[in-house]
Amino acid sequence: MNRRIFLCATLAIAAWAVPPAILETAGLTIENLIGIRHPSDPIWSPDGRRIAFTWDLAGVSNLYVADADRREVKPAAVTSFSEGQIAGAFWERDGKSLYFPRNGDLWEVSATGGQAQPVWTTPERESDMALSPDGARVAFVRSSGAAGHDLYVRLLAGGAETHLVHDASGISGLAWSPDGAHLAYSAGSRTIPHNEAPEYSGAKIIYTITERTPGELFVVPSGGGKPVPLNVRAGFGGARWAGNSQLVFERESDDFKRRTILVADIASGVSHAIHEDVEEQFWSIPGNAGSAGQPSPDGKWVAFLSDRDGWDQLYVVAAAGGEAIQITRGRYEAWRPAWSHDSRKIAFDANEPDKPGDRRLGVADLSDGPAHAAVTYLTAGRGTDTAPVWSPDDSRLAYQHTDWQNSADLFAVGARPAATPVRLSDSMPAGIHREALVEPEYVHFPGPDGQPVPGWLFVPRNLDRTKKHAAIVWFHGDGINQNYDGWHVQRNYAVYYSFHQYLLQKGYVVFAPDYRGSIGYGRAWRNGVYMDVGGKDAKDAWMSANYLKALPYVDPERIGVWGLSYGGFFTLIAMTDQPNLFRAGVDVAGVVDYAMYYSDPYHGAWTASRIGTPEQNPQVYANASPISHVDRLAHPLLVLHGTADVNVPYLESVRLIDQVLKLGKGDLVTFMVYPGEFHYFTRAHVLRDAWRRVDDFFAENLHPEEVR
Repeated sequence: MNRRIFLCATLAIAAWAVPPAILETAGLTIENLIGIRHPSDPIWSPDGRRIAFTWDLAGVSNLYVADADRREVKPAAVTSFSEGQIAGAFWERDGKSLYFPRNGDLWEVSATGGQAQPVWTTPERESDMALSPDGARVAFVRSSGAAGHDLYVRLLAGGAETHLVHDASGISGLAWSPDGAHLAYSAGSRTIPHNEAPEYSGAKIIYTITERTPGELFVVPSGGGKPVPLNVRAGFGGARWAGNSQLVFERESDDFKRRTILVADIASGVSHAIHEDVEEQFWSIPGNAGSAGQPSPDGKWVAFLSDRDGWDQLYVVAAAGGEAIQITRGRYEAWRPAWSHDSRKIAFDANEPDKPGDRRLGVADLSDGPAHAAVTYLTAGRGTDTAPVWSPDDSRLAYQHTDWQNSADLFAVGARPAATPVRLSDSMPAGIHREALVEPEYVHFPGPDGQPVPGWLFVPRNLDRTKKHAAIVWFHGDGINQNYDGWHVQRNYAVYYSFHQYLLQKGYVVFAPDYRGSIGYGRAWRNGVYMDVGGKDAKDAWMSANYLKALPYVDPERIGVWGLSYGGFFTLIAMTDQPNLFRAGVDVAGVVDYAMYYSDPYHGAWTASRIGTPEQNPQVYANASPISHVDRLAHPLLVLHGTADVNVPYLESVRLIDQVLKLGKGDLVTFMVYPGEFHYFTRAHVLRDAWRRVDDFFAENLHPEEVR
């Protein structure tokens, strides 16, 4: 790896005291698992002395403020809501208070805490709130139901409103120009519901499948005036300002093979392409990697991610056009680029070569021009450091850290070599003893074609390795995701990692493979699913049981399997393709038939980009249809699904149950429905029930207390 590396001292994880002795158990219960919070969205105060962030506890989030120098021991809660989410908060320009959307209105609370109050209350709902660069105004969209949507700008002092635009369909993606003179927005997008009542569900239950169409990109003077259409579809990612007169946006072809970065002039409405990636298979850089074009604050450059050399790397291209310049190089994946305010540096996070589960914060200094960029690294050690956010004076970065002893927390570090990180939050309940948690071991095993498949092995502390024990295999979801060297960086999967630590405490060996399609290993591994979904990738997953069977301390007759989403899909394949390999399985919101998934307008293009259409590739779709051979099911299966799931519609599991019953396999399957729950289980009562069911299900079928 061509890096100029400056490593800081070992990360000061033990910023708050933890029990000094190595304990026999981690003190884990389902209740204190639910009590693990997740921080997100750090925002620096205008003076750079404090950081506000949201802290989520089982689907309820509140605002907290931490001292960026940690003069205060713990962050202070500034709101105390018992329900709902907070997202899109921003500081008042003097730093004395915070604004945030809630219940369709804008609210305000003192940065030192107190009673939060609405800034205004209206019968209509407001959304897409965006603070002007000078902090004096807020733009927002007001919905009038069937009457349409309106774009307003409101003075925070005094409350005077200026109406800018009306659109019958929808307005979104608000973005202020740096000088505050204009607003960019997308209008004309539509949400089209498709209702169906399949025969197997009965005419009384209507399933709504949503189709979304992108809007057109517009610019309007923020003080009022005629909107200027830019004659381009903005997609769903919005547009970013490059200076005060140009906008950067992306187009992606429906088959995910072509991604184009364009710049539009707001005066002429003319746009031109400054970079294009053409994929032979499909564009697979993960959505949360920040791959979109990011203009520098001075408008001269656009940073973006590309995998043109086989790995996700950081590039820069002039906003006026020209040859893209590669900034990072090596067998690793660089994600989430963020420009400094002075346009001289780009912060990012990247995994280590041959250490895909660990990530570091890097900074590319472009002071001498992108062609002479100098890359340094600010953090070191095990774990994941992700999502850097610059302080107002560019002297520090806030970021998220996880490792095998710590769930996600926020830290700050100086943007210079050898700076010592400062811990800002501690998200674990006091009852969890970090020293007793189980450390993952990075291993490989041969896949169906002999390629080494990476995975993470967890062995309980003090396990008697002369005896044989029960084991559980976990398949991560999303397809394009991965396991990490410790807690997962996303809250959605961190809850599963925490539950695996609970299962380890029960005596199970746990294994988590990163089957082909997983991120962190380069484009070739990530795109290994092309025209083969449910093929070698699924075999990679279930062949991890063969690896476990070869371990002398694993009982080959007591291996369970479970997974979420894509992992639930793999669980169904494993339980039917290899009916006697696993003693029991848990499918959490898994796809049962990709032909059915393709027919959903929300997922059709995504599916076709990977395996074409059912007419083009019937055999691939047959492989990706575990429901077609569910007659082979031979061991107990627990199915969990939320009714509000849009990622994998609840209808998938309904169809699975109907087919299981028709085949006389109903005695093998237990189905639990969670009303109103989304794809990733969030709420405390849902997590409590789901974890108890999974715990009891595996205990009943795998008998972890037995040592043979």
